[in-house]
Amino acid sequence: MLRFVWLTLVWFGCGTVSAQDKVYRCGSEYTNMPPAASVSNCTLIHQGNVTVLPAFKAPAPLATPSSPPSTAGSDAQRSKDADARFILESELKKAQSRHAELLKEYNNGEPEKVGAEARNHQKYLDRVQEMKANLQRNEADIASIRREIGRLGGAVKR
Repeated sequence: MLRFVWLTLVWFGCGTVSAQDKVYRCGSEYTNMPPAASVSNCTLIHQGNVTVLPAFKAPAPLATPSSPPSTAGSDAQRSKDADARFILESELKKAQSRHAELLKEYNNGEPEKVGAEARNHQKYLDRVQEMKANLQRNEADIASIRREIGRLGGAVKR
């Protein structure tokens, strides 16, 4: 019995000694091993109530029933690509018709004067400058739509 008590005291004594070790903080990591001389970012924690939580593990994804390989996925992708191409082509047609309207209104840099522009030439010049900027923006839009259609793998209609 005395031997059992002695072993119990030794056991608890070892646990107490290990809990009393010095604790160092190295960045966001805590350790009870003394840091190497080259590590300068480690500091000794004097009042050591350090709680360490395990890293968060994301839950495993739910199992989905696997289907046999088929062409359904590629058919769906082709359908999406065709829809995207149709939308881009319709946007290209709209941008091209808008470009034609802007060119007609711009009239090679000499649009018709409207309203107070006959008396105030600066208003006319401002409107011409705005029309020119709108034309350039529309041309950039047309070019970007054509690039997108080209990425889908098709010839671009001009």
